[in-house]
Amino acid sequence: MDTLDTGTLADHEVTGGRRRRPLRVVSAWAGALLLAGVSAVVGCRAAGSDGVTPVPQALAFLPWLLVPGGAGLALVALGRWRTGMVWGVAVLAVTGWYTQPYGDATTRPAGSIRAEFTVLTSNTEFGWATDGLIAAVRREKPGLVFVEECGFRCSDALAALPLSDYPYRDVVRQDGSAGSAILSRFPLRPVARIPSQMAMPGAVATIGGREVRIQLAHPMPPLPGNDTAWHQELGRVREFAKSARGGPVILAGDFNATQDHALFRSVLDEGALHDSARLTGQARAWSWPADRTTPLRTQIDHVLVSGDFKATSARFLTLGGTDHRALLVGLGLYGG
Repeated sequence: MDTLDTGTLADHEVTGGRRRRPLRVVSAWAGALLLAGVSAVVGCRAAGSDGVTPVPQALAFLPWLLVPGGAGLALVALGRWRTGMVWGVAVLAVTGWYTQPYGDATTRPAGSIRAEFTVLTSNTEFGWATDGLIAAVRREKPGLVFVEECGFRCSDALAALPLSDYPYRDVVRQDGSAGSAILSRFPLRPVARIPSQMAMPGAVATIGGREVRIQLAHPMPPLPGNDTAWHQELGRVREFAKSARGGPVILAGDFNATQDHALFRSVLDEGALHDSARLTGQARAWSWPADRTTPLRTQIDHVLVSGDFKATSARFLTLGGTDHRALLVGLGLYGG
């Protein structure tokens, strides 16, 4: 039985006295196209680049590239294209390798424990999930609350929470997705915000006698064909992480990025930060989208901490009205 030449798919010469079957040629070509697409995205992942549209969007779902990669391998196998089969196996192997969690699996804080508390981060999608957020805050009683896309309804509801519960606050009251808020049971000292289209407030919190730099993250998403703002604003988050390196840091929010984005990994590396979900064995747990039934889900909501902390738990909470699951993380702060 004839096989496709390993050098080219365009060769339609007669081989062994018989012409190749059209189905095999079409199958090999279709498989090659699938493998080429997957190879482009995985190649950017391997090169440490986020590329341009559609690469950043595809990188968000990198583990799912095993599906078109597997389909591509099956098609080139059906087409009896030997080079394509080797290519397909290599693509699947490399993709599988990069599905491994990124970053250290644990932190090793020094000294004695100074405080134990929880951190909640939630994107309420224009404030539509305000009721669910308030219920979660009252139920879980987190020490720090980071809220993204906190519209007017959301900020008004947060203002109604008893000051005895959250006496320290930094609420950026804007409508739609631009509003954000930080609520704290610990004293806060204001600092400059990270410049952005959607507010990214920050502060210095006094926790267990230590000054902890806390920062909300909410850069623009990598919109198809217009991912420049995403690169710029996530780059500013990276610069913040780099500047805050050396002391206790909590950086939490909707990053619009996953561990498979080079920019997000650079935030971790530049700030010597650790992803709490990774530390608690949930590196591939999804947080978005939560408002529709789809297998294509990914984790873009994170709580990042410096090595002064030990992450003891991480839970993703479903709040009605938003396309994000909230993330509740238990932390222990250590120090001399």
